[in-house]
Amino acid sequence: MNFEHFLTKRILKAKPYKNSISAPIIKIGVIAIIISVVVMIISVGVGNGMQKEIKDKISFIEGHLIIQSFNNSSLENSLNPISPSIDFIKNIENISEVKRVENIISRFGIVRTESDFEGVYFKGVEKSYDFGEIDNFIIKGNIPSFAEKFSNNVLISQVLSDKINLEVGDSFQMLFSKADNSQPSIIKLVVSGIFNSGFEELDSKYIFGDINQIRRILKLNESQVSSLEIHLYSQKNSKNINEYLYLNSPSNFDVVDLKEKYFNIYEWIELFDKNIYVIIFIMILVASINIISVLVVLILERTNMIGVLKALGASNLSVRKFFIYTSSYLISFGILIGNILGLGMLFIQDNFKIISLDSKIYYVESVPVHVDLGAMVILNIVVFFICVFSVFFPSFLVTKINPKDSIKFN
Repeated sequence: MNFEHFLTKRILKAKPYKNSISAPIIKIGVIAIIISVVVMIISVGVGNGMQKEIKDKISFIEGHLIIQSFNNSSLENSLNPISPSIDFIKNIENISEVKRVENIISRFGIVRTESDFEGVYFKGVEKSYDFGEIDNFIIKGNIPSFAEKFSNNVLISQVLSDKINLEVGDSFQMLFSKADNSQPSIIKLVVSGIFNSGFEELDSKYIFGDINQIRRILKLNESQVSSLEIHLYSQKNSKNINEYLYLNSPSNFDVVDLKEKYFNIYEWIELFDKNIYVIIFIMILVASINIISVLVVLILERTNMIGVLKALGASNLSVRKFFIYTSSYLISFGILIGNILGLGMLFIQDNFKIISLDSKIYYVESVPVHVDLGAMVILNIVVFFICVFSVFFPSFLVTKINPKDSIKFN
């Protein structure tokens, strides 16, 4: 058996050691490591969760990439429709990272009731549109069902519902301006469902309805749409797909990604990464300083033992190994308990939503959590090795201890 490892186990399990002068300092050091690990795990889990939640909500409603006309000054309005060919759409669908492609016609209009009005975009979608992700946000009613010709059923947000007092089953008018006529087009619509994603800025923009309604009003043919909405399996592939589509699209097509469309929001959530790195740096620094303090106290307390070991023939390296093994054990114990507590807190928040947030400010209703096991493993490895590395130089103190003087020390 390894001598240093054997000695470490015997001393750490001995009762005199647990009642020694250094015991309270060791406990404080281990507690500091536990707290540091808990803070780091929560920071990473919540930071990643916030980014993922906001990006997912935007992509569920907007798609990951949008193909539209280069001449469009607005990303939502179909002022300049495009006519993508069937082959072009199939080529996009054949890309392995692409989940689906949706035809969209959007137009700004005024929702009007007997007592109120509000401006929103009518997002026309086809009968085959996949409402799967949005279905999770529906709080009242159902997804609109579209007839063969055209349907009056629409899905509205809770934000719009609260503003102009609309409920499921209520009817209202929507007015659209026409470039060739001073008289607006008016259609009657019926609320079939109400959704709430918790992202008020996004929810307040759209109502979902039948693409044939808006196509009829704008007098567009079957091949014309305002945009193609591309949904990917993972947003990580967005940049590469964007470049590929841009290079392989007709010259009058523009490809827009979510980061470009919601630049301010993406800039804000990317600050989370910087904050996480700062927190990790500070916590590792705190943990390292505490374990160094514990090591110094252990060396001072065990000066007599160091002298005896050297007198019996132990080398400086062997004695240093003993203190490094002892520190490693304390670090490992602190990291283990920190992981249990940190992941436990994240699990409780993820399932019970104990801490809530103002969705008007943070775009989510409760603190979101996302545990990336790979990132957590890397974090633990980095913390362990940095803390262990930090005790290497303080461990050189044992080389300064003379057996003759240290045995007299006690």
